[in-house]
Amino acid sequence: TAWKSIHDPQKRVVVQIAPAVRVAIGEEFGYAPGENILDRVVSALKIMGVDEVYDTNFAADMTTISEAEEFLQRLQAGGPFPMFTSCCPAWVKYLELNDPKYLKNISTCKSPMQMFASVLKAKYAEKDASDGRTTYHIAIMPCTAKKMEAARDEFFHNGTPDVDLVLTTRELVDMIRETGIHLDELELESPDLP
Repeated sequence: TAWKSIHDPQKRVVVQIAPAVRVAIGEEFGYAPGENILDRVVSALKIMGVDEVYDTNFAADMTTISEAEEFLQRLQAGGPFPMFTSCCPAWVKYLELNDPKYLKNISTCKSPMQMFASVLKAKYAEKDASDGRTTYHIAIMPCTAKKMEAARDEFFHNGTPDVDLVLTTRELVDMIRETGIHLDELELESPDLP
């Protein structure tokens, strides 16, 4: 599905990359543990045909601000406390299935992945209409639970998911290897600015 979208001239493929991915990919390609190779991954994605690449850190900041605002509102209202983060879909699903009494304690904020996705789809609607393309959003995440999160009903609007496809770090590694790209031979390219 990723390759099909990347090669579709009617689609604008926009990728977001989670912070943990930039290090895990590096280790897979022989870089020192902990080395950040985001600029090499951005270059590889652009060579592969992706139109735009963003760092999910931008949305993590948005989520942190929103969670802080929610915490202050809860503080003024007297709860419910404690307030748990909602960023991990496996944690949310665990509570839904095993301890639903704590669901009221989960922050109402979206995870950084979903926060970025909803802003992206809203901002690109006008761009899509003007140039006749459709924005296809891929999130590259370290955890398979993000695939389940993207498929949740609350993250669909007008029948369309905010995140069209979630790729794991392993899946991106496989795609880079399929293309024969050598990360150490690439010119460095920074992520696009939101």
